[in-house]
Amino acid sequence: MSQEKKIGANYLGNNKTEFWVFAPHVQQISVHILTPDEQRINLNPQLRGYHHGVAENVAPGANYLFCFNGHEFPDPVSRYQPQGVFGPSQVVDPQFHWSNSEWRGIRLSHYIIYECHVGTMTAEGTFKAIIPLLDQLCDLGITALELMPIAQFCGERNWGYDGVFPFAPQNSYGTPQDLKELINACHERGLAVILDVIYNHLGPEGNILGNYGPYFTDRYHTPWGAAINFDGPYSDAVRYFFLQNALMWLRDYHFDALRLDALHTIFDYSAYHFLAELSDYVHHYAHQSKRHIFLIAESALNDAKLIRPHQIGGYALDAQWNDDFHHALHALITGEDKGYYQDFGKIEDLTKAFREGFVLTGQYSNFWLCRHGGSSLNVPVEKFVVFSQNHDHIGNRPQGERSTQLMNFEQLKLTAGLVLLSPFIPLLFMGEEYAETAPFLYFTSHNSPVLQQAVWEGRKSELKSFFGVDETPDPQSENSFLKSKLDGSLKNRQPHQNLYQFYKKLIQLRKTMPCLIELNKKNYHVESSPKHKILFLHRWHDKNELFIIFNFKDQENNILNGLARGNWRKILDSSQPNHDDQSVIETNKPYLIKIPPHTLFIFTKI
Repeated sequence: MSQEKKIGANYLGNNKTEFWVFAPHVQQISVHILTPDEQRINLNPQLRGYHHGVAENVAPGANYLFCFNGHEFPDPVSRYQPQGVFGPSQVVDPQFHWSNSEWRGIRLSHYIIYECHVGTMTAEGTFKAIIPLLDQLCDLGITALELMPIAQFCGERNWGYDGVFPFAPQNSYGTPQDLKELINACHERGLAVILDVIYNHLGPEGNILGNYGPYFTDRYHTPWGAAINFDGPYSDAVRYFFLQNALMWLRDYHFDALRLDALHTIFDYSAYHFLAELSDYVHHYAHQSKRHIFLIAESALNDAKLIRPHQIGGYALDAQWNDDFHHALHALITGEDKGYYQDFGKIEDLTKAFREGFVLTGQYSNFWLCRHGGSSLNVPVEKFVVFSQNHDHIGNRPQGERSTQLMNFEQLKLTAGLVLLSPFIPLLFMGEEYAETAPFLYFTSHNSPVLQQAVWEGRKSELKSFFGVDETPDPQSENSFLKSKLDGSLKNRQPHQNLYQFYKKLIQLRKTMPCLIELNKKNYHVESSPKHKILFLHRWHDKNELFIIFNFKDQENNILNGLARGNWRKILDSSQPNHDDQSVIETNKPYLIKIPPHTLFIFTKI
């Protein structure tokens, strides 16, 4: 099939709809049109397992099913499932009036990411309900909104990693039109939009791809279900399915970036790895469309190959989440030492994360029980996304505890400073900027009682092996979902308002100070004192210099200044009510700096 053809149901105009479907072991497929006028259209077999046909009098809004072998199934490339995973697919018109037609995106180095879950960010839990919050995000200084997965899953509530129709926005969140309105509203305000996509597995309920063909393989396995067939017989069509999925989100919905989930569970031993092909495919489209479009990886392997250029054997993805930064920061402040935190906890770990990116770079890991990771020393800093919280590290705790429940407010400010003043791309998880008190629990709405019980038992087993506890709220309970909804009004009350203003001030510094805007390993230096539990970060660009001191001790630290010669003005003291301090230090003579517990100071050269 020509690479220019779009699989699935594609409206051609004039009440005509074209259908392409991959089903290599099926002799005959027909399309059952359910609305408005019921009809059946036989598709014609094409090369390499595809079937094709054009139907008259089928316009957007028409529901349909594919019929073969005595059964009827939704379209694996369904653009919308108005009645959920067990209902018919619907023809969707891709046309939309984009008000900001000149939007080309923003540079990746300018991303300040805000990760959110559509269902719990607002009381309504819909795409359109997020739009009134966008001005607040812009006021905070956010430049990129990241949506957790929205592909159609079973039921009305889920994290999104159980999606079974990768091309269809979740019907309980709204229509495809609603999603486009949200993205359009973001672009009107200068916000980029990132979508979290899953190309390593599909969910357990409502998954019909296996009925059509060899989309899955039993040669490899993932913790969540059958692995995708990226390198076996008929894998060309499977790869094309996911390539077209990425293209659809970028072309039809105008997403600016895709976050690629759990790439360590994508298995491909072919000469041209799927991720390298995806990178080429997306970047070719970005070049053609003259847009800034990015692919952001998530992987547990600490393998910089994902983000290295093709010329030196990499897959040329644009950036990668760096869990090591989070683990080093979290373990140092909280003292937690179970699960993957057992390899972290020293201030030297955080120092290495600042200097290199990865902390585990080939040494023995007590968590992995073997050597783990590889060097990232020569990887540019703008290729790492860092955070103190995200959906995984909150939601995979026994009670979905945020840092709010694990740290005091001074520690929360310290972690905010480490993320937002770092030379990496920062990510915030919804609500962290004002210390949201609601947990972020794991929740599902599976249809099968057997699956419901299996998921809960699996969660309890996993948490027992990690935290030593087996008590966790039932994921299937609606209360687990409702308890996870944000209470945005907290930002108007103290001490939450104070933390919100602190985040806002840090982001303003990051966006206005040349030495913080410039992301370059040659333009900063980091040192630490294990004895004092102090980290020093010196950043500079041209004549603009900042010197930042982070005190991790739970008591006041008295240290001789490590500032370069000259005069420095302290411009931020996180322990002060308004965080301001304009005191001047002359460093031509010895000077004792007294820094309160869990505090950061920022000095600027004058």
